[in-house]
Amino acid sequence: MTHENAPDGASASRWSDLDRPPLNVAALRRALLVPGGLWTSLDVLPSVGSTNSDLAERAGDLPEGAVLVAEEQTAGRGRLDRSWTAPPRSGIFLSVLLRPGPQIPPERWGWLPLLGGVAAATGLARAAGTDLSLKWPNDLLVTVDGEERKTGGILAERAGDDAVVLGLGVNVSLDAGELPVPTAGSLGLANAVSTDRDPLLRAVLRSLEQWYGDWRAAGGDAGACGLQAAYAAGCATLGREVRAELPGGKALTGEAAAIDGDGRLVVTTGDGERTAVSAGDIVHLRPAD
Repeated sequence: MTHENAPDGASASRWSDLDRPPLNVAALRRALLVPGGLWTSLDVLPSVGSTNSDLAERAGDLPEGAVLVAEEQTAGRGRLDRSWTAPPRSGIFLSVLLRPGPQIPPERWGWLPLLGGVAAATGLARAAGTDLSLKWPNDLLVTVDGEERKTGGILAERAGDDAVVLGLGVNVSLDAGELPVPTAGSLGLANAVSTDRDPLLRAVLRSLEQWYGDWRAAGGDAGACGLQAAYAAGCATLGREVRAELPGGKALTGEAAAIDGDGRLVVTTGDGERTAVSAGDIVHLRPAD
C-alpha cells in the first residue's frame, strides 16, 4: 500500500498508527477543487517545517486558492515567532494562499486572521461536534475538564504585495501526555464526537471559502458581511478582565469591551478610558489575578 506524496520507502511508517491514518488526498481534492470554487490546488506533504513558510516561498508561482497541508509540521510558527509542534497526523496543519485584490483596502486585511478564526471555529464545531470559542486575536479555545484550553491558532502573513498566506494549526487527537504544555488542549480531550481529520479539514476549508467570499463581496467591510458580529458572538475575551501586553514592555489592564470595525480589541480601564489594542498578547484574568 502506498500513499500519495509519500517518499519512497515511507509507506509502512505512514500506516504505523492506525488511530491516526494519513489524509485521503484524492478524496479531498474531489470534494474541494470544484469549478468556480475558491480552492485551486491542494497538496499534502508528509512533513514540512512550516506550511506558512513553504507556501509563502511559492506564492509568486501560484494562483489564489492554493492549499498546502502537512501530516507533520516540525517548525510551525504562531504569533511572535512561537513554535507549534505536534506528533505526526495528530492535528490539522494547513495554509492557504489568498489574494484579496485591489478592491479591498489594505487596512481591512487585518481582519483575515479573525476571519480565519471564525471560519475554523464554525467549521470544526459542526464537524467535530464540540464547542469552540475565540481568544482575541487568533486563538481557538476548547473546554477540557471545565478549563479553557488553547487547541489551535491562526497566523496570517503577507506574501509579496498582493497576497496573504493564512495558516491554521489545530490539535485534533493529542492525548494529555502529548500536549506541548499542560494548559493546551485538543478536540479529542474536549470530547469531540469525531477526530477524523478528513471531514474536519473539508469543513474548515468550506467554511473559510464562505466567510472569505462574503467578506470580499462586501469590500472587506466586516460589519456589512456579518463577520464582526460573528467574531464578537464567539469571542471568549469580551466581557473579561484582561491584561494586554503591548509592544515596548507596556501593559494595559481593563475589561475587554468590544471588537471595533478594524478588528481591534477595545479595552475599558478603571477610569473609564477606552483604548483600542491592535497588537500584543492578551491574558484572560481570573478574579484571583
